[in-house]
Amino acid sequence: MWKQFLPKLSKKSSASRKGDHASGSSPGHNAAGNASTIQRTSSCPSAGPARPAASVKRMSSAVFPSSLVAGIEPLVSFKNVPNGEKPNLFVSKVSLCCVVFDFSDPNKNSAEKDFKRQALVDLVDYVDSASSRFTEPMVVACCRMFAINLFRVFPPNCRSSSSGAGEGDEEEPMFDPAWPHLHLVYDLLLKFIGSSSLDTKVGKKYFDHTFIVKLLELFDSEDPRERDCLKTILHRIYGKFMVHRPFIRKAVSNIFYHFVFETDRHNGIAELLEVFGSVVSGFALPLKEEHKIFLVRVLIPLHKPKTLGVYLQQLTYCVTQFVEKEPKLASLVILGLLRYWPITNSQKEVMFLSEIEEVLEATNMVEFQKCMVPLFQRIAHCINSSHFQMYLKTAKSNQTICFRLQSGHSSCGTTTTSSAWSHRTGKPLCPLSSQHWKRTFRTTGTCQS
Repeated sequence: MWKQFLPKLSKKSSASRKGDHASGSSPGHNAAGNASTIQRTSSCPSAGPARPAASVKRMSSAVFPSSLVAGIEPLVSFKNVPNGEKPNLFVSKVSLCCVVFDFSDPNKNSAEKDFKRQALVDLVDYVDSASSRFTEPMVVACCRMFAINLFRVFPPNCRSSSSGAGEGDEEEPMFDPAWPHLHLVYDLLLKFIGSSSLDTKVGKKYFDHTFIVKLLELFDSEDPRERDCLKTILHRIYGKFMVHRPFIRKAVSNIFYHFVFETDRHNGIAELLEVFGSVVSGFALPLKEEHKIFLVRVLIPLHKPKTLGVYLQQLTYCVTQFVEKEPKLASLVILGLLRYWPITNSQKEVMFLSEIEEVLEATNMVEFQKCMVPLFQRIAHCINSSHFQMYLKTAKSNQTICFRLQSGHSSCGTTTTSSAWSHRTGKPLCPLSSQHWKRTFRTTGTCQS
């Protein structure tokens, strides 16, 4: 990247030598010498103000040509310029950070990386303590810098979701070697969007739909640290730019559709659901039809993929938020879970039972009676399972389901619940308990709730 600056550096060197003759300095200093001087002074920022301004400018231009900046030296500290010049210095530092380096080799361009890192630190500190409004050129420069540094195409994912790992197992995370640098860019983006100095009317023009779509694509990163930063930034954008909220919901829904019905592979489903958990909790009542469609067409089908265990906790929270806000949706949710019930996957059935238990806690009897019969039929199959985890979940641990069984038994009829309920004891029975392969189950004939 820096090779394209070599012609400019030679011109800068000759101009610097002429300036040295005029000022009485030695003509022996060339551009390479200046570059080495920068490397020594970069580790000691306090030495900067002691040097003459012309000397500082010559040194920094040896690495960052003046054509990259906005007419003011980017290595100068914000403390050393008047308030009127700080916006120009901000744009200069942001323009300096638009150069992208290869971090796979830590020894490559180490001096330049150091300058860029220091510039990012200065920008973060300035945004964190800014008291005046960000000008439009500052917003434009930042959006351009964020796009250059963050928006990138990830390499093809060679790891398959069907590699034999369990549905609840997470793969070994992969870490981006450029993260120490990317973290500063993400930190600047987060503070810039959350700053009160950013005018919402100006910001929404540049943090537009294209920017949001590119940001959402980054959720497929294999680095969990990056996804965690993106989660916070997306939540901040959703809260600050209200005009973009419908588009964000639609764009995230499209990611979920693509994951469920096409690829069955995405790294950021849990993080996106965590963001939407707080979004759902803020929905006003009565719920809009758009939100109910999101529940039926997005959240319930998300129980279908094999990797459900990775994001089950976040998904269950979103679903229960809908039920708590509008109890009439409880029967719709339970019937939807029964429609996607994993008949041949006992491990996943245990997950479904856990979620149904939480949904039932927020379900009133009127809605429960609408789904009571098919729910009891499914529980009857589960309670007769030879899988010991499902046996425990259905027959022993699930007090909520046992309570609902007892409450709804008189309305259900013995035909539906005969294999799951005992009239004599009032407790759920396990007809296969005497024949179960696990000794502890054979010794207890009934389920203890």
